[in-house]
Amino acid sequence: MNATAGERILTVNAGSSSVRIGLFYGQPGQAAPTLLARGKLDGIGVRPRLTATLADGTCLLDQDFPVEQVADMPAAFHLVELALSFGLRGERPAVIGHRVVHGGARFSDPIRVDREVLEQLRGFESLAPLHQPYNLAPIQALLDDSPELVQVACFDTAFHAGRSEISQMFALPYPLYEQGIRRYGFHGLSFEYVSLHLAGVAPEIAAGKVVIAHLGNGSSLCAMEAGHSVEVTTSFSALDGLPMGSRCGALDPGVLLHLLAQGDDEDSLQELLYHRSGLLGISDVSSDMLILRASREPRARLAIDHYAYRIAQEVGRMAASIGGLDALVFTAGIGEKDAELRAQIVKRLAPLLDLRLDDEANRRHAERISTTDSARQLLVIPTDEESMLARHAWRLYQEGSA
Repeated sequence: MNATAGERILTVNAGSSSVRIGLFYGQPGQAAPTLLARGKLDGIGVRPRLTATLADGTCLLDQDFPVEQVADMPAAFHLVELALSFGLRGERPAVIGHRVVHGGARFSDPIRVDREVLEQLRGFESLAPLHQPYNLAPIQALLDDSPELVQVACFDTAFHAGRSEISQMFALPYPLYEQGIRRYGFHGLSFEYVSLHLAGVAPEIAAGKVVIAHLGNGSSLCAMEAGHSVEVTTSFSALDGLPMGSRCGALDPGVLLHLLAQGDDEDSLQELLYHRSGLLGISDVSSDMLILRASREPRARLAIDHYAYRIAQEVGRMAASIGGLDALVFTAGIGEKDAELRAQIVKRLAPLLDLRLDDEANRRHAERISTTDSARQLLVIPTDEESMLARHAWRLYQEGSA
């Protein structure tokens, strides 16, 4: 299926309560397709709200919907697809790129999805229960409704697949590593996008040693050298590493053994680790950083301080993994928008890494927030996972492998 003319590309990033869809236009030989429009539906099954904008930011739609109209992921996907259908002008997209969180040890590159591949991807649902089932729901819906459409799965784990065996393994019996019990790493589409953007705006930095902090409801760090992932804070599942909105981050496994001995079962532990921990668990207020910032509850501040403390600790570990640091890059919702958190993290790291923050640039979320005399660069680069989905899907389509 080689592309001989311009085609439209749809990207789908589906979560448990939201779905983001991007509409792109690809031309033959073009590596990065052009964005036409974006759509997002939040509050699936609770308080559905659909927004859609053109690439220039022009609002196309901002509307609330009855819960019964958008009760599940397939309904949400079709609604957002309909909102962006003007860009298709009656045409079907040539290819659809889906974000899929976990590819396991089997899938380390984007791949066309058929029913057989879909069933293999379902085998990883227990490793990413907050994401994988919802990532796969739109794929299933399209296979049922329009099986002729080309669908490509792009994996969050893929960017980290080339790391060393030392980085990927646990100190467990080696046969378990061979069975796939290993440190995969996540948020790869985000790290890949930021890495490519950095290579465009600051190639001398991108060629060196960089730590990217993807800080949002899901949070992780990636240590990169010459644009390649060397180490990452997430591992076998999306629970490890930094504390997150409602996920625990790194945890002594002895805690789980203790809770099991006290009578907890698998379901209750999964609920605890994925839904009642992290910023929400510490604060007992919210998993949302904006709400925590506005709260007067002492534990809200404690949750934020712990989050900043752990991020700073892990930046140090990431720098040790690549033997130094040329730049620290902040991205994702919190990383891009919370100047106070960035200042907290830099303050802790400053004596160790000789970082100097430009307070005024930080307050206005400038791209470069370090002073001119800082030994290492500090940057803020907005991420764009949908653009990476479009790139990968379009590349496979042009190569004919999709």
